[in-house]
Amino acid sequence: MKRNIAVVWGGYSSEIVVSAKSMASICSFLDKEKYNTYKVRLTKEDWSVEIDGCACNVDKNDFSCIGPQSNEKIKFDFAYIIIHGTPGEDGRLQGYFDMLGIPYSTCGMMASALTMNKFVCNNFLRNFEIKVAESLYLNKDSQYDINDIGDRLKFPLFVKPNTGGSSFATTKVKAIDQLQQAIDVAFGETPDVIIESFISGCEVTCGCYKVKNKEVVFPITEVVTPNEFFNYEAKYEGQVEEITPARISDEMTNEIQRLTRRIYDLVGAKGIIRVDFIISDNVPYLLEVNTVPGMTHTSFIPQQVAAANMDITDILTEIIENEFNAI
Repeated sequence: MKRNIAVVWGGYSSEIVVSAKSMASICSFLDKEKYNTYKVRLTKEDWSVEIDGCACNVDKNDFSCIGPQSNEKIKFDFAYIIIHGTPGEDGRLQGYFDMLGIPYSTCGMMASALTMNKFVCNNFLRNFEIKVAESLYLNKDSQYDINDIGDRLKFPLFVKPNTGGSSFATTKVKAIDQLQQAIDVAFGETPDVIIESFISGCEVTCGCYKVKNKEVVFPITEVVTPNEFFNYEAKYEGQVEEITPARISDEMTNEIQRLTRRIYDLVGAKGIIRVDFIISDNVPYLLEVNTVPGMTHTSFIPQQVAAANMDITDILTEIIENEFNAI
């Protein structure tokens, strides 16, 4: 009997547009012989699932719905979470599924909450000798002096939503007169902001997943863009060159892959993650840990899977079945 897989997409942030693209790809990747696939959309307004062209309400009490034709209850056996940002990448949805006893594809609640908070995650990993950029944290109640920020971090610097993704509301600031506006833009996306020193170098990203008795680290992708940085337009509108495998030495490749494996274990990851680095003066610096990486056909993870001569359908099946076996 086929299992019912809910591909959970949407979310409460600007990243819903990216989630929609990832959802469509995940649905195309999943093994149709093994699974019934349902597109479950979560927004602040409602939770619904598309069945036979109809939008049916999801019962949040047990994560189920009523089929429009059969009028019978459909219970979802597994949640493939592809929400970028809140509530799918910050641990909230993971806690909900944990309470219901429904297995899911991503990291657990603690790991998701940790990695979603860039400032906390980077400073946590700094304790384990992972190199990160110097940074400052602001929330809505913070008292700050933009001149002091400029003196401490120097220009150029980056201003980002601390718990956002996809480079929404991220600004590269070159001078003091641009700083306050960049902070205001970031606060428009999330209630807290991270300001980071600029590191010049070669940007790379590496995917990884682990299941019982198996560890896979994918080939590394090099990111080259004519833009000021790897912003939303570069990520999703083609203003970038993505080279897999990256044009770096074997020694640096091994080091990036080693760091990716180590970070996976340190944060307590599960499922597929992607870790972004920038290599400066032959030293890799962590940029970000992505626990719900983009999964469109042109995203980094599918590119890396193809470069490794692996099959994305087989990998997703492995991850799903591993969770059922862990119950």
